[in-house]
Amino acid sequence: MTDAELAAHLAEVAGRILIEVRESGMFEGKALGNAGDQTANQFLVHALREQRPDDGLLSEESKDTPERLSKERVWIVDPVDGTREYGEARTDWAVHVALCVGGRPEIGAVALPGLDTVLRSDAPIALPKAADTPRMVVSRTRPAAEAVSVSQAIGAELVAMGSAGAKAMAVVRGEAEIYLHTGGQYEWDSAAPAAVALAHGLHASRIDGSPLVYNKSDTFMPDLLICRPEWAERVLGEVAKLSA
Repeated sequence: MTDAELAAHLAEVAGRILIEVRESGMFEGKALGNAGDQTANQFLVHALREQRPDDGLLSEESKDTPERLSKERVWIVDPVDGTREYGEARTDWAVHVALCVGGRPEIGAVALPGLDTVLRSDAPIALPKAADTPRMVVSRTRPAAEAVSVSQAIGAELVAMGSAGAKAMAVVRGEAEIYLHTGGQYEWDSAAPAAVALAHGLHASRIDGSPLVYNKSDTFMPDLLICRPEWAERVLGEVAKLSA
């Protein structure tokens, strides 16, 4: 398989595994989230070490090591993005599999198992027509103040949604125009979504407009903007006003 085919296959299979773990009836509450995370992570990590043994690997659910920092090619995975939504049998959770080359999110697949869908960087779908009134996806539990302020400035409608991957893919799927996040994330939260978004011709950057760079020693990423390209300049400008 090509790297892109591998990413999509792993994301899809991990999603099916997670559905089966949940439907087994063996776990509930926090135990379900832990079981799903660990089971999907074991599959992804073992598969990548078998299929791409020379590449680096970073996973939310595995102990990080400095070995990946010397690698040009690094796989970055999030076995369950949106553990709460997964446990509640919602559809707004995801599985992320990305390959970053030289720190750039080159290849990615985001599975939305609750929707039986995999969005992939090597098979972009046609972007639906943008809404006349922009829609901005925000956290369903704690919308960032900056996102709320920007939405008011540009007249955007707020759409509450679960995981980071689900929010980013809502822009790809034409369910929203803007995903602005300022509450802090980690590399595995955005690597695959950014790769998929960029492959679909969307804008993806930090909120100061600088590129997203991965495989750093510190995996914390403070902010992110994924949006329709026609909204990028306006949103970045409004964010800059907030910090002026």
